[in-house]
Amino acid sequence: MATTWAFDDIPDQTGRTVLVTGASSGLGQILTGQLARRGASVIMAVRDTGKADRVRAGLPGDIEVRLVDLADLDSVRRFADRMHADGRTLDVLVNNAGIGPQERTLSPQGFERTFATNHLGAFALTGLLLDLFRPDHDPRIVSVTSNFYKTIKVRDPFTDLTGAGRWSPSRAYTESKLANIVFGVELDRRLRSSGSPVRSLVAHPGMATTPMHDTARGLAQRAFLAVGTRLLARTAEQGTLPLAYAVTSPDARPGVALGPGRRKTDLRVHADPIAPPASDRALAARLWTVSEQATGVHYLSHPVPAG
Repeated sequence: MATTWAFDDIPDQTGRTVLVTGASSGLGQILTGQLARRGASVIMAVRDTGKADRVRAGLPGDIEVRLVDLADLDSVRRFADRMHADGRTLDVLVNNAGIGPQERTLSPQGFERTFATNHLGAFALTGLLLDLFRPDHDPRIVSVTSNFYKTIKVRDPFTDLTGAGRWSPSRAYTESKLANIVFGVELDRRLRSSGSPVRSLVAHPGMATTPMHDTARGLAQRAFLAVGTRLLARTAEQGTLPLAYAVTSPDARPGVALGPGRRKTDLRVHADPIAPPASDRALAARLWTVSEQATGVHYLSHPVPAG
């Protein structure tokens, strides 16, 4: 199914509070501006507050900057504690922040930094903020992923969170993005099983031109991005459309991957079936257990039986 949809179709967001991680550049910055223009109160959750303050100065509406480093689980806990202490409530959480690695480094807790930032921090943040969602304002959690998981296969995913065994930039990034979609789909299953009104959706931008492209190193990476950008890449604004749709559209639904079509000129929002290995429920259960053990954040801990 594909839907013709544009930023002008965003419904009035007055009265809604949206938290966007990684909101100071790229997709997150564009999404923040679009939501604020339509009345949402947006919390920019970022690791560089100075940069975010400069971005906020050029955007309209009710926007607040808060510090969090998703690679550092202690920082995630401090962020969540401050949200609770300040009596904040949420209607939408957008787990958008992500990095592309160039070398293997570890988080403060000893996990491979790409996986720690792109998945473990989002997993922990979601669990620690889950009780802040208002049940009567169409509460949603949106996980921003990539469709690379369909074409780049990762052997034995989620078995080595340090990256000490097999590591490469492409493996680290693809494994973390696979975790995003597996988590988003499994989160929705567990929320529905628990009777929660919160919905979990997954969205991806396709190949979009964002600041992450600027981190490419080496001839092979630069050549791949140069060719891919020319043939496939959309603008960052176009790549943000599926995210905005997932956050705001009354027609957005869980259990599918919301994103652009394969053709660069197809700007409709497609709702594609979740493909293997992201559809593997045993893999989802394993990721959940591994994530709870790594982060120390336990929630919705009983898997949903198949059927």
